[in-house]
Amino acid sequence: MFGMPCAKAGGKAFMGSFDGGAVFKLDEPTRGQALSLAGSELFDPSGGRPMREWIVVGVHHQDRWITFAQAALDKVRPA
Repeated sequence: MFGMPCAKAGGKAFMGSFDGGAVFKLDEPTRGQALSLAGSELFDPSGGRPMREWIVVGVHHQDRWITFAQAALDKVRPA
C-alpha cells in the first residue's frame, strides 16, 4: 500500500516502512509528538500531496517506534 510494505489490522493499514524510516497513521496529540522529532515529516509518497495523518519517523528515533505503532494500531482497530 502507498508503495511500501505495510502492517494492517482489520484490513486497514496503520504503519509501514519507507526509505529507511517507519510511517505511522496517527491522531493528535501523538501526531504532533511525532512531527516534533527532528527529521520527521508528513508522508508524501507521490511527491507533492502530503498525507495529513501519516508521519515518517526516521531510524534515529526508532526507540519511539513502538509507542507510535501502538497509537496507530489503536486508531484503526475496530472498537
